[in-house]
Amino acid sequence: MVSFGEELEISFSASYPVPQRLPGRFPATRAEDAAAYEAFLRERAAPDYASIPGLLRAVFTRRDESDGAHFLLVTFWDGLEAVKAFAGADPAKAKYYPEDDRYLLEKESQSLNHQVFFDSDDVRRVP
Repeated sequence: MVSFGEELEISFSASYPVPQRLPGRFPATRAEDAAAYEAFLRERAAPDYASIPGLLRAVFTRRDESDGAHFLLVTFWDGLEAVKAFAGADPAKAKYYPEDDRYLLEKESQSLNHQVFFDSDDVRRVP
């Protein structure tokens, strides 16, 4: 675990537009494609993320609605260089796979990168 004060990067990759539109306004996939896209993320994307040194944790989420499903991918990295190793030289540019075009209704061009300053799983972070 990273100690309080050490740099820790978190990257948010959303399959709906952020921040131009509110989450939930547009489905990320059609309802009939949600299970297949989830399987793709498990089988292709998750191992790709896991292969990058510096990945601390990846959480892939899905929210089903009547007209489709939204996917939010949250990753924790040990620093910005690890994010770049995965995403490329510009860590703010969203990374997509060719298969994403088959499933996603829209793609955001940017990923959101944040530095973690508190983690409830690490009590040493509490001043």
